[in-house]
Amino acid sequence: MKAFVALSLFVAVASAGVLPPIQQRLPLVPVMPMEELEGRITNGELAKAGQFPYQVGLSLVFGNQGAWCGGTLISDRWILTAAHCTDGADGVTVYLGAIDIKDDHEKGQQRIYTSKSNIIVHEHWDPNTLSNDISLIKLPVVIEFNERIQPAALPKMDGHYSTYEGDMVWASGWGKDSDAATSVSPLLRYIEVPVMKLSTCKTYYLGMVTEKMICISSKGGKSTCNGDSGGPLVYKHDGVNTVIGATSFGIALGCEKGWPGVFTRVTSYLDWIEEKSGVVNK
Repeated sequence: MKAFVALSLFVAVASAGVLPPIQQRLPLVPVMPMEELEGRITNGELAKAGQFPYQVGLSLVFGNQGAWCGGTLISDRWILTAAHCTDGADGVTVYLGAIDIKDDHEKGQQRIYTSKSNIIVHEHWDPNTLSNDISLIKLPVVIEFNERIQPAALPKMDGHYSTYEGDMVWASGWGKDSDAATSVSPLLRYIEVPVMKLSTCKTYYLGMVTEKMICISSKGGKSTCNGDSGGPLVYKHDGVNTVIGATSFGIALGCEKGWPGVFTRVTSYLDWIEEKSGVVNK
């Protein structure tokens, strides 16, 4: 399924009629002109320059249509994001070091275009079940790190992985500010929320959530929303930013309804990431 098609489609739950439909975190409409953008991650705070140096923005092209997603810089050449963002894309402009994505002259912001040949979608990505919702983007040039552009660490590949349940984690992106917003945000926002027990999350999304996913509590209306797709879920500890999730889906009823936000669990794909990109944390 091409990503722009998914902009207005809801994914049916296996147990039809039991749950409301699921929705990927792509914008509900194709990306608006930059001067018309509004909204952000729901009930979040405004990010400061350099606060989330691993955050990237992705302006994706599908023929004559476009979509906006987020991603995580994991090395000087590689970005981690969601398969539903990149599946079928003809190319992508990557925004690095950005806070205001409509400011062409923002200090420290870089924009780099890369073609379809540098996009790797997980070979077992299934848009019907949302399983294996992960992809990689290779940058055409090596990035020089600075105070505004730094990679997040992958979890250490040691076979003993935390569930992160109950831990406070950070999600960020340029997604919608509210369910009433019609497009993504010009300004980067973030939330700090706890990881939900997977068993609890499964009760919300019957038959959809698997062990290869991780969920956040969205109490108080704090959540990822449309436009945050593919973006980072990060555990911060001892000065290290460890990416543990990539924004995948939520409930189509709205981002402020208190339903958990669901992410692809990065620890489930460390072997795949190493195989495709060579990036590993041992």
